[in-house]
Amino acid sequence: MSKISGYLYSLATDRRQGLIASAVKAFLFVLSLVYGLAVRALIFLKRRNPCRLNCKVISVGNLTLGGTGKTTTVEFVAKYLAAQGRKVAVLSRGRAGAQNLGDEPAMLSKKLDGLPVIADADRIRGAKKAIAEFGSDTVILDDGLQQWYIKKDLEIITIDAGCPFGNGYLLPRGILRQPLSSLPQADVFVLTKTNLYPDTRKIKNALARFFPSALVVETIHQPAGFYELSRPQRRLPLDALAGQPVALFSGIGDPDSFEKLAGGLGVKVELSLRFADHHCYTAADLKKINTAAKDKNINVLITTEKDAARFYDIRLTIYDIRILVLQIQLGFKDDDKDRFYNRLRALYSL
Repeated sequence: MSKISGYLYSLATDRRQGLIASAVKAFLFVLSLVYGLAVRALIFLKRRNPCRLNCKVISVGNLTLGGTGKTTTVEFVAKYLAAQGRKVAVLSRGRAGAQNLGDEPAMLSKKLDGLPVIADADRIRGAKKAIAEFGSDTVILDDGLQQWYIKKDLEIITIDAGCPFGNGYLLPRGILRQPLSSLPQADVFVLTKTNLYPDTRKIKNALARFFPSALVVETIHQPAGFYELSRPQRRLPLDALAGQPVALFSGIGDPDSFEKLAGGLGVKVELSLRFADHHCYTAADLKKINTAAKDKNINVLITTEKDAARFYDIRLTIYDIRILVLQIQLGFKDDDKDRFYNRLRALYSL
């Protein structure tokens, strides 16, 4: 993300105030009206004759920019259906290849234990490849909400409980990718990070007005353990760093949630460095992080799995500092897991 993009994001999230910011916001509001009209036109045109694929199609997407837990939900759904005997493939954006694959699909590819993760800007072509080469009977569209030209069997939308609809404005004045009223279908809403933001009443009331028949489930993001970035096979328990001073760094859409989760593990967070969302790390970045930590006598760094997927061709062994990756898994509140499982199984009449 460039400085300009970062500035625009700070305006869209109302983090920047002042006379100049207000003037720019007014201009962005006009652009958001144009954007809204364009989105509605695209939805109307692309839904007229959607492509029907010869398999079950599950879409997992989000309404807003930023970290909503979408990738974690994709992983959960893919693993569950694979355990039920389904031949699952995940379709993601981008092109094949390490850096072209992108951080989210690269992370999924590592965590899905051999399930195919196909990166292709053309999702229809990717789905046909999954069917032809892997015999897939189910494809999951990662970030699929805006794939209006594909007929879907299940539309799952993840919503960050801490920032469900942004400031209510569409891009670029806000972070909404499309308005709630424009959603042609919404089968399941997954409210994420409710352990960090437990009051979900307003969100549920808003969803009930638009989608009274949709299933709404509450999930939590829970730490599962650590592994060393330079030696991923070496796993560590959550209490391995209890009482130790650490530094955090991340380049994700919701760094606040990561920092809250890490801070709750009994470590002493002495430093936290934030980079732009999807930031690709360089050797210079690592040197900067390493120096900042050493200046505070910190020998352990903690980052996210998405960030770990963006250390391309960097020799980690030349630095005398440990970088640990915090693993996060999805959990459910109350009986929501069974309700969610039942909705997935209903696709196949299991």
